[in-house]
Amino acid sequence: MVAFVVSTLITLLLVAPIPWYAARRPVDARLTWGEAMAAAVYIFFIFFFAYGVVPHQFIQWADAELGWRKDKFLVGPGGVLEAVPFDITYSALRDIMVVNIHVVFVAMHIYLWAYWQNRGKREPAAEPVSTYGRPLRRSST
Repeated sequence: MVAFVVSTLITLLLVAPIPWYAARRPVDARLTWGEAMAAAVYIFFIFFFAYGVVPHQFIQWADAELGWRKDKFLVGPGGVLEAVPFDITYSALRDIMVVNIHVVFVAMHIYLWAYWQNRGKREPAAEPVSTYGRPLRRSST
């Protein structure tokens, strides 16, 4: 469990500076070759942890410490619900949890990608409207 928690914390600590850096970096600033390579290595390291290490550590924790094996039933004979006509093992539950870990990281990945791409865009200022919903204009007189 310690390895799973530590790898998750490392991944979150690696992701945490991205919004801060996105707020500081100008939108029209050009990247140098070195900056691009450093950013690529950093993002690859985050991907390595998020999609490789964290799910692996969860699988190791579920197999070793929790004992979620193929012969241990969640639903079925000897499981929590015995009268159900199908079987669900704890290893299937483990795999579903790993898929959910991936889904969370993909959602975070998409959110941060959109945040980075839209960092310089501002919503246009709303024009004042009358109580009837028509735009107000200044008189030219």
